[in-house]
Amino acid sequence: MTHPSAPPDDGRPDPDLSALMSERRQLIGLGYRLLGSLADAEDVVQETYARWYAMSPRQREAIDSPAAWLTRVAGRICLDVLGSARARRERYVGEWIPEPLPDHGELVGGRPGGVPPDPADRVTLDESITMAFLVVLESMTPAERVAFVLHDVFGYPFAEVAEIVGRTPAACRQLATSARRRVRHAQTPAPPADRHAGLVRAFKEAWESKDIAALIGVLAPDVTATGDGGGLVTAAPHPVRGAEPVARFFADRAGALPDLVISECTVNGRPGLVAEQDGLAVSVMAFDVADDRITHIWAVLNPDKLRPWTAS
Repeated sequence: MTHPSAPPDDGRPDPDLSALMSERRQLIGLGYRLLGSLADAEDVVQETYARWYAMSPRQREAIDSPAAWLTRVAGRICLDVLGSARARRERYVGEWIPEPLPDHGELVGGRPGGVPPDPADRVTLDESITMAFLVVLESMTPAERVAFVLHDVFGYPFAEVAEIVGRTPAACRQLATSARRRVRHAQTPAPPADRHAGLVRAFKEAWESKDIAALIGVLAPDVTATGDGGGLVTAAPHPVRGAEPVARFFADRAGALPDLVISECTVNGRPGLVAEQDGLAVSVMAFDVADDRITHIWAVLNPDKLRPWTAS
């Protein structure tokens, strides 16, 4: 894990250091939502702090709100990264899924000063960390994604968003409206947490027993299962669709890996599963649920994306 660059040692204490460091959690949360990768988010925060300390003391003193400056710079860096990420993901082996998080607590941020997002139609911070939400964000253009996350998730006014995106406030409003439409089209009402957990538990038990009929019973007829091995480990190259094909796929996988230990856990704030071999996480699964059935399964097998799980 990277850490913010330390200020130059000129013999003078930096009275704003603690305030600056307190913004790190907010910036990591912003970067993760925009990039879908904790490692990339940490790199963005590292670069943001490096740019801050590359300025002279006089330049830093002239900035009225260091927190706002840090957010603007981080947002612009994320916008650049998103532009290049599209080309990188075209070369990615297999399907690309956002990096799963063991616990969303460190990434629940908000606008500096504790000002919450105000309109009722905005997504909550908890919703903005789920795998289903992050996957929808992946369908957006970089500008849509930045405008939407900054405004609808973190509550930044469009005048400030415009400075980051490099467009007019009116244009940013249109970007957020377009993004919001995508989210509303894709979202389904979230079931009670205990029901979501119960379906995941039923899936786990049926998977462990290789009970195809029981698996089909908890899956929606049009369920989609997507795996991400990144070319580093074996994963289905394309999504598997349909209750019976998905059930047979997982039953076959359970038979091929008899020493797999499957545990219930929290993935991006929602009930999920982690599969371990010899004490190491080899797969983390996130689930989306609607109408009392599992509609989506995202299985991350790429070991580079499982480092937080191995370390935890």
